Amino acid sequence: MSFLEEIQKRRTFGIISHPDAGKTTLTEKLLLFGGAIQEAGAVKNNKIKKGATSDFMEIERQRGISVATSVLAFIYKDKKINILDTPGHKDFAEDTFRTLTAVDSVIVVIDVAKGVEEQTEKLVEVCRMRKIPMIVFINKLDREGKDAFDLLDEVEQKLGLKVTPLSFPIGMGYDFKGIYNIWGKKLNIFSGDNKQTISEGVEFDDIDNPELDKIVGESAANTLREELELVNEVYPNFDQNDYLSGSLQPVLFGSALNNFGVKELLDCFIDIAPNPQPKQAEERLVDSKEEKLTGFVFKIHANMDPKHRDRLAFVKIVSGIFKRNTPYLHVRNGKKVKFSSPNAFFAEKKEIVDESFPGDIVGLHDTGNFKIGDTLTEGEQLNFKGIPSFSPEHFRYVNNADPMKAKQLYKGLDQLMDEGVAQLFTMEMNGRRIVGTVGALQYEVIQYRLEHEYGAKCSYENIAVHKACWVQPEDPKNEEFKEFKRVKQRYLAKDKQGQLVFLADSSFTIQMTQSKYPTVKLHFTSEF
Repeated sequence: MSFLEEIQKRRTFGIISHPDAGKTTLTEKLLLFGGAIQEAGAVKNNKIKKGATSDFMEIERQRGISVATSVLAFIYKDKKINILDTPGHKDFAEDTFRTLTAVDSVIVVIDVAKGVEEQTEKLVEVCRMRKIPMIVFINKLDREGKDAFDLLDEVEQKLGLKVTPLSFPIGMGYDFKGIYNIWGKKLNIFSGDNKQTISEGVEFDDIDNPELDKIVGESAANTLREELELVNEVYPNFDQNDYLSGSLQPVLFGSALNNFGVKELLDCFIDIAPNPQPKQAEERLVDSKEEKLTGFVFKIHANMDPKHRDRLAFVKIVSGIFKRNTPYLHVRNGKKVKFSSPNAFFAEKKEIVDESFPGDIVGLHDTGNFKIGDTLTEGEQLNFKGIPSFSPEHFRYVNNADPMKAKQLYKGLDQLMDEGVAQLFTMEMNGRRIVGTVGALQYEVIQYRLEHEYGAKCSYENIAVHKACWVQPEDPKNEEFKEFKRVKQRYLAKDKQGQLVFLADSSFTIQMTQSKYPTVKLHFTSEF
């Protein structure tokens, strides 16, 4: 198969939603269609003790939430599909924003009863800014929820999208009969007894066919005809170019838990979703069809396998072919590196691959050379625009709870911070370590992982910090900067990259400091 055909085959997307809208369940059902798993372990159903395949960390199993972004791939109708599952929980939003730099399109999952929720709004805004193509999937139709037209209005108003339905529900909740697939002119009858397996639809080219009344009943059939007429009048026709440019969003309905409407979503997705797209680097725009390899690290995951202390750097391939045992330039370090066992992901299994193509995600074993945002090329100096570190919202001192395990604790903190779970600041005066996070739940995750993966125990102590400000003096040698460092030395720390950070205890302090030392600039993100 030629290089261009390989690119045409690939679809790389992320699924975003508010926690509990059914994202992990949908991911699983997609894998079921790809034949990647035989039976789906529904997240809420305790009869199946397997747990969802995409949630592999213990804390996720206990809480039923996805914390780490995992990568899942499968083949469907000879397209190779890469899903990047993103955490929906808002404490892990930064991880999700980073993942969105690596996808070519997005599926937004919305709960039929709750409608558009705040977390969805934030994530969709990021996709809108980047003009990422989106498909909306309205989930849980087997439960009582909002009227379909009301939901479509809500999606348009709250998310600022322009929608067009490609399927439409017949009834809802208690009298949910099925879905009419506008895109494929097919009727799917809901039976509710095929949660773990796949059911067939009935083809209907013409909804005026009296057979329809026999199957769903006369009143439901008439309602459907009226509603479809309304859909045709109110909503624009689907236009693939508008969808690809991010100005039109198709909507499909279904119930992921009951495996209903998922196949329609998948069939529609592989028809319309974009192939791997060009990506903007600081130097130039890189086209996916270029022959030379380029790629960037968007995530680092420590200890994928607790038995082996390994870190895996997830690299999104932007152009060219990634070959095993071939030296590539690590742009930031200026060194050539080669990889003897690059991993590709196939459902929950990792396998070593010889070649990967644009759109693919490759896992590289890493001993600490990579940071998030690093670029790999065949020699060209390129830097893909990364996502900066934002100032954390919460700060706590980390104390070692087991004096015998100091080494393990510091090693563990170091590695977890490289993953971008949280940020580490080291006080200039006494070397005490402070962990800053976006959400409070991360402290539990860090504590849990330090204990279970590194055998180290830690305790936290509160510290009154309002914001971390990265310090940029106009002239590091002038008197004003020296005085700033002398007066503020109790509040100065270094971040992991060794940049100077001022830990301010209130917004008032920040204002005062700025007016007292005008040549010392304070920034809320690390990339300035």
